[in-house]
Amino acid sequence: MQDRPTLAIIGGTGALGTGLAMRWAAAGYPVVLGSRSREKAQAAAREIEPGNGAPPVRGDSNEGAARAGEIVVIAVPFSSHGSTLDEIKAAVAGKIVIDAVVPLVPPRVSLVQLPAQGSAAQMAQAQLGDGVRVVSAFHNVGAAKLRAGGAVDCDVLVFGNDRAARDTVIALADAVGTRGIDGGALANSVAAEALTSILIGINRRYRVDCAGIRITGTFGSAAGK
Repeated sequence: MQDRPTLAIIGGTGALGTGLAMRWAAAGYPVVLGSRSREKAQAAAREIEPGNGAPPVRGDSNEGAARAGEIVVIAVPFSSHGSTLDEIKAAVAGKIVIDAVVPLVPPRVSLVQLPAQGSAAQMAQAQLGDGVRVVSAFHNVGAAKLRAGGAVDCDVLVFGNDRAARDTVIALADAVGTRGIDGGALANSVAAEALTSILIGINRRYRVDCAGIRITGTFGSAAGK
């Protein structure tokens, strides 16, 4: 649909990136997958079925996808977070960048190990500059649930210093079958990023798959703003 922004997913061939791409393409959003290998991104794009009038999903390099996207999602491992931001910095000027990166440090990924800067999202904002509206989201939703189809019994906490940008990302969270919840300023992203390690530990100890979170006492994605 023409009124929906083009979404570029950097790290779009990974588990989370692919899951988000499948959901947004099915919901009618134009999607471009970015990867260090353009050929790998193009192959992954051909496997995703668009819906609701969306054009075919495209694949490109990280930089090419970032230039094509009106909203850019970062879904890469923490180990390549900084280098990826450097690669796309010029291409995302003036845009909303959704940072879904969690500072997991192998092998102890169930142990909270936040960076000295506070969070991956704060690192992204500092690296990309004030001209980019960084919003932090999608840390606590399991990629396998996104890829499985159907409703996802999970809330997505959304953080950012620009309220309009947060509202945009909340709508995108709703579009993938989750419920977007306004978590306030970008500095609060430390809570969701840390919670990911805790959820990984819960998955292991309780032998469950893709544990998520629910915020009780709210009604709809606009509650609590």
